[in-house]
Amino acid sequence: MSTGAAHSGRESGPGYLAGALGLIAAFMIAEVAIGLLAHSLALISDAVHMLTDAASIALAITAIRLSARPPTGGYTYGLRRTEILSAQANGITLLLLSVWLTYEAVRRLIHPPAVAGWPVLGTALAGIVINAAAAQLTARADRTSLNVEGAFKHIVTDAYAFIATAIAGIIMITTGFDRADAIASLVVVVLMAKAGGGLVRESGRIFLEAAPAGLSPETIGKAMASRGGVAEVHDLHVWTITSGMPAASAHVLVGPGLDCHAVRVDLERLLEDTYHIKHTTLQVDHAPQQLLSIGRSGPDCQAHEPHPAQTAGPEAGQRPAPRHTGDGSAADRADRPPSG
Repeated sequence: MSTGAAHSGRESGPGYLAGALGLIAAFMIAEVAIGLLAHSLALISDAVHMLTDAASIALAITAIRLSARPPTGGYTYGLRRTEILSAQANGITLLLLSVWLTYEAVRRLIHPPAVAGWPVLGTALAGIVINAAAAQLTARADRTSLNVEGAFKHIVTDAYAFIATAIAGIIMITTGFDRADAIASLVVVVLMAKAGGGLVRESGRIFLEAAPAGLSPETIGKAMASRGGVAEVHDLHVWTITSGMPAASAHVLVGPGLDCHAVRVDLERLLEDTYHIKHTTLQVDHAPQQLLSIGRSGPDCQAHEPHPAQTAGPEAGQRPAPRHTGDGSAADRADRPPSG
């Protein structure tokens, strides 16, 4: 996806989200009233889920506005992570509501109240149409944002819940089995828990500075260490600043006499073209002579401290082999003869 398309999506996103919010809020109020009159927990569950839909969209709009503000003061990245806070809040809310709805559904399975089937069926069918329209509007916003994607998942999950509620309405009309209403509520709970757990997990990975899903720091470190002129890569960190903004930093040692700036440009191009990491901070230095020829003896060699990332080096005349520390950061050497 081009940068221009993403930028356009972020600019127009709040407008699409506001349209979806209006549809959901209006229908939610009507659904609560019908659910109370029909004594349907399934409709009330759907309405509660739609309330979280509305809250998630409102938070998404707010987060987009805040994230667009330029960095100021101590906020060197601006307020980009407000959308991750919003996504996590949405996920936690879904999990908490799923616990409450589970309790209510089990209680109604034990003591089922009389439920009017026709209002349940009619409202559920209307809800499917409303959610389809809201999902279409939300999908036109920038879904590379975890926050917008979270709002979209809320709406899609609610559409599936309305389908379950419609089926429950048909069963109650044709068979009089009132427990179908509570069973439909449990279906809603499962969908809510799944969506909420996914949002909490993804936002948690970002807050814990974990590597983005699908990017292996070990693989990236070995690819960097295999580039021409690179003697060693260590202190490699890969994380996500906010949705769609992975970042990387590393300390790179190059052979003596080589152009550090040219090596850095080559590594930055590798990270961007192969791993789509555009935000990089690379410290590039010349490798100490001892790192490249450990077997040499003499006062000069003994007086020079080995690099902290280096453990036992190769014997004289041997080529250094790639290695990994196993502690989450790469400390790899290119498999090539020593330079210089």
